[in-house]
Order: sequence, then structure tokens, then C-alpha cells
Amino acid sequence: MSAIFGETLRFQQRDGDDVALVVLGDEMYARYETPDGYTAVYDHDSGAYCYADLDAGQFASTGQRVDAGPPPATVQRHLHEAAEVRNDRVKARHEAMVPPGEAAGGREKFLTFGPSGGLLPGRRLSSGTVTGLTILIDFPDTPAAVGTAEVDALLNAPAYRGGGNAASVRGYFQTMSTGRLDFGNVVVGPYRMRRPRLAYANTEGLLVPEAIQLAVDAGVDLSRFDSCDEGIVDSLCIMYAGQTEYKGDLWPHNFVHRKEYNGVRTELYIVTSAGRTADDLSIGTFCHEAGHMLCRFPDLYDYGLAEREGDDFKSAGVGMYCVMGAGNHLDRGRTPAPISAYLRQLVGWAGTEVDLTAGGRFSAKQGDYDTVLRYQTGLENEYFLVENRSRAGFDQFLPSSGLAVYHCDVRGSNEFQQGTREQHYQCAVLQADGHLDLEGNVNQGDGGDLFGRVEGTAVSHATRPATRRWDGTESGLTISDVSAPGEVVTFLVGEVGDAGATVVGKSEPALSIPDGGEGGVADTITFDSPGTVRAMTFEADITHPFAGDLRIVLLSPTGRRAVLHDRARTGRNLHLELDTEPPSALAPMVGQPVAGTWLLRVTDASQDDAGTFDRWRIEITVGT
Repeated sequence: MSAIFGETLRFQQRDGDDVALVVLGDEMYARYETPDGYTAVYDHDSGAYCYADLDAGQFASTGQRVDAGPPPATVQRHLHEAAEVRNDRVKARHEAMVPPGEAAGGREKFLTFGPSGGLLPGRRLSSGTVTGLTILIDFPDTPAAVGTAEVDALLNAPAYRGGGNAASVRGYFQTMSTGRLDFGNVVVGPYRMRRPRLAYANTEGLLVPEAIQLAVDAGVDLSRFDSCDEGIVDSLCIMYAGQTEYKGDLWPHNFVHRKEYNGVRTELYIVTSAGRTADDLSIGTFCHEAGHMLCRFPDLYDYGLAEREGDDFKSAGVGMYCVMGAGNHLDRGRTPAPISAYLRQLVGWAGTEVDLTAGGRFSAKQGDYDTVLRYQTGLENEYFLVENRSRAGFDQFLPSSGLAVYHCDVRGSNEFQQGTREQHYQCAVLQADGHLDLEGNVNQGDGGDLFGRVEGTAVSHATRPATRRWDGTESGLTISDVSAPGEVVTFLVGEVGDAGATVVGKSEPALSIPDGGEGGVADTITFDSPGTVRAMTFEADITHPFAGDLRIVLLSPTGRRAVLHDRARTGRNLHLELDTEPPSALAPMVGQPVAGTWLLRVTDASQDDAGTFDRWRIEITVGT
């Protein structure tokens, strides 16, 4: 599937100019809004997008075009259809996508998107030479502007860089599989469809059978594309003329069309666009959809808009960190994210597995797609993977750079952002900053997600994020001493630090605090002890005629912030004592690495009263 996460795109209308709409969803279910938040639906009578209202829980057109003035006064922003309406639509679409006979009903079959050892059910072709058929089509009102030779180069050419793409589709899969899968395509057409382009955007089920029949009628022999001699077409792609239209049959997708032609039947297929010009050609969506079709990769994002697997909250899944998440959109689809180590291992693309369980110092090489670094939790289905995702090659457009740590469970689902024993991701990125932005759908990735240079402990059972198993028990994984992002990242696995030991740091800076200064003054205490913070006590003394003017913030070596005093006291001078017992303001420092520089900043937010930052002290009980 190909999801759109709030992008503003242009949509064709039968009468009038194209209209800009914000898209939220995928080919299973999507909503469309105007840029100012009003829900829109395509009105078949007027041939235009109109403001929507709700009628018995379903969207209904108001008849007022979105490009012809404001909405009716009674219409509200951000409307949602009733859950049962969304669910029924999703169920019908999902049943159309699963190969007949592969998932014979039942809630578990319908709701589990990786039931075959983490992969989708169905025939898998993830190794050897696979030759697919790509059919180009155009429309009476949209003739092809991209030729067969240009599409052939996009799909097959060695060292392809056309249009700014990082590789051809063939080159991408050769790189990801380390040569195990050679996926080429024969390109035919373009063939002229019977209806105008817009007709296929507003219907479902017409485009694919018509396009295949046009190719067969033109003499295309489908038996050429049956590498296993099973009477089944290995790979079928239909590329239509014009810009990508995220609606109806034109929404890029991977479904099933099972029909026999001259003794050979079609099965899985993908649909995508060829663009308006050759400059529009990109490999990202094709690689994403081919990942479903050939390798049976599941989506690693959360559908969210309808209740699937008992959850209707939208989260980001793995975000931009895999082509099967949102990573197919990186660099406008021209440099898609790699297939993550989790999926590569599931289909046998990892020739070398490095076992991290025994501990020690390890190296992770950027772009080494033949190697996975794996930590066993003691459960067969649940484990951690570590991968170097420094910005280079197919990772160069990632939002973050450094060491990625994935929490994996082949029985999980990226519908489940809850992180509990029963409901958790199939593949979760442990976000280094601890913010859980992917789970909260704050973004598709940011600069704090991967581990950069870390002195001391980067992640353990006591940190946030933590390496505990999904049931909350300790997995045993501790990663520390991570080197800076680069071609090779080194790191240490295993417990560090003298559990229960105490380290003390103190300083007497005697710094004058600028009156009303935004930056204030800062002082540091540095430790070189390994391990993490099990407990901490803090003391500070500040001479000031009005302590209610002061704000005091402590930063750990990783940059985690704790506001210890925020203009809360009105007396003279300030003696502050805190420990890490919740709900103390110091509690977020539990689990932070001890080693490195701790910084205390004191600011005076008001005028007239000056003071002095006299002394401060921290005492840390070390955990491993």
C-alpha cells in the first residue's frame, strides 16, 4: 500500500481547474480536506470536488464546490465518517487484496498483516531472476508523455541516475538483496484506454482488467513472465499516463486480479503513474509496491483512519526509516529509504548474522545490506536489531543519522503503537531522544531518532527508550560507547558500570547572575564513570534577594532537560535539594548515562534584583 500523510496534492475535476486537497490515508481508506481543513468529496453530478457534510455517518456532498467560495455555514472542519462506515470500506478493500484461498475469513486472518512469519500470505519471489511485465496505458484526454524507453531505463538500467534517481528499480533490489534478487521488467505499450482518465479515479475495479486485456489483444504472451513454470504471472505493473492521482483505481496500490489468459493467470499486480514528463519518474512508490508483490513485505506504518486490529489511532510506525513505511517518499521518491534490516532478514537477504547476545565491542558498516546484528531476548519471536543508518547512499535523506536500534516481534503489528505485551509494533524504532514521536504521530522522523556519539550508556533496561521486552521484563540488552555517525559505527554491548557505586561531583562557580538576562549563567560537572543513573540527589545554593525570579535547568550528557526551579519561590536566597523519587522534577534523569558533562543553567527572568550562583552538588548511585 502507499500512504499519504497529510500532503497537499492536486486533483483533476471534470469541469474546471485542478483543485488542491490535503490527503490523509491510503488506498484502503482516505479522507480529503481543503487546505483550511474542510472535508471534501467528489460530486459525480457536478464533476467537481464539493464540501462534505455527514448523512447517517457517511460523507455526503453539499453541492457547493470547494473552488467556488466558502462552505455552507453549517459545515464543520475535519469531519470523520462513523467507525462502522470506515471499517466496512476497509474490510471490503482488504478482502480484495488478499489472494483467494490464502486467507479464508476469520478475524485473525483479516486483521493480521504479517501472519506468515512476519510476512504477508501468498506466493513469494524474493530470490533468483524475476521478469515482470509493465503495461503502459494512457487515456483519450491524457496521451502518454513518457515513452517506453524512458520507463524501461527507470526499471532496468544499470547505474541509472535519470531524473535524479539513485538507481533503477532493478538496481535498488539488487543492492538491497546483495544480488539475490534480479528483478527486471519488460515494458509494453502505451495502450489507449476507453474512458477519460477521471473516470478511473472515481471508480474501482475497471482499470486493471481493461489494461491487461489491451496488452493480451496486442499480442503480449503472458507465459514469458512465469519464471517458476506454475502458470502464474510473476509480476505485473500497470503505469498510467499523467500525474499520480490518489483516488480510486489510480491510487498507487498492490491488489489481486486473478484471471486466466491463454492458459496463464494473473495474480498480484501493482498500479502506479508514469508522470507528466520523464522528470516525474521516480522509483520510490514502485519499490514499495513491488516489495508487497514480490517479497510479501507488510506495511510498516499504521493505517489508523479505520479500526484495524482493534485500533483506530493513527501513528507513524517506522516512519521514514524503511521503504515499507514512509521512506518511499524520501527525496520525492528518487532516493527511497532502504528495506530495513528487519524485513531483509525475514526474506533471507542477510548472509551474515552477528549475534550480539554474548556482548562485546561491535562494528556496524553503513550500507552493508548483507549483514544483520541481532540480539536475542530469549523469545523466538522477539528480538532487537542494530543497524548503521548514517546519512550516505540510500540513507542520505533520512531525518536522522547514526545507529538505529529496532525492537522486533514477528507476531506484532505496526497498527499497535501502545507498546504493551498484547499490543505493540512488529518493528519499532527505539527513538534515542525518548520522545516516542513516531508512536504519537508527531512526525515521520526527526533528528533525535538515531543514536549519535554517546559516551557511556545509550540504551538499557533503565533508559528511555528502554530495551525491555514487550511484557516489561528485562531483555538484557545494554548498548554504550557509541561512536559518531559515519561509514563505520562502533558500539559496546553488555552491562557497564559498578552497580550500586556512588559518584559525587560538586562545583563552586560563584558566578554573577545577569539581571533579566535570557541566557543566564551555566556551570558544568563532568563524570567519566560508566553506567546509568539509578538514583540521584541534587543540591544548589544561590544568593538572591528574590528567589522567585530564578529559573534552574539541569541537562544530562545526552541533552535531557529537567526544570528544577521555575520562579516558584518568593523569599530571599535559595537552597534547593532534590532527589529522583517521583514526582520529583529530577526523576527524568533516572536511566541517563553517568559519563559526560552535566550542565546547570541559572537565569534571572526579572529586572532590578541581581544574585550569585554560589555552589551545586550532584550525587549519583550508579546502575548497570
